[in-house]
Amino acid sequence: MACRMEKRIFMLKIYFGDMADVIYNTSVYFKNRYRREWITDPNTVKMIRDVDSSKVLGNGAIDSPVLGVISPTELSGGVKTLILIDHISEKVFNASNCGDNCAKWLLKMGREKDITVNLRHIMDFGDEEFEIYIMNTEEIVRNMDELVRIAGRYV
Repeated sequence: MACRMEKRIFMLKIYFGDMADVIYNTSVYFKNRYRREWITDPNTVKMIRDVDSSKVLGNGAIDSPVLGVISPTELSGGVKTLILIDHISEKVFNASNCGDNCAKWLLKMGREKDITVNLRHIMDFGDEEFEIYIMNTEEIVRNMDELVRIAGRYV
């Protein structure tokens, strides 16, 4: 008898508004918990390039067009939050530290693994179809209209 393999479906999960056990101050958490090897991870390098328009020179140095050569702790709050979500996916982070330029990265990570984030604002996930599980209502939304209708009740 053949064994049937089931495909695991991953998803971005969002909880809007106050939530217990959320890491709100992601910059302080990042400063105390990040690992130098995370910075040269290929996915992290792409996030830093895209979100902060900066180039990773090594695990301790990033070339920023605005600030010059900086340490990882000087990255934007948004990219630090994305790095934490990517590398510590079992924790829930305040993704309101992220701008809309981080939305595509949250969707990408949600297609690769289960991640849960807390939002206190309505993030723009764009015009394309997506799948996001809204924990407040236990619904899956597939576009911004559906997301805004639910999120507006909580933020």
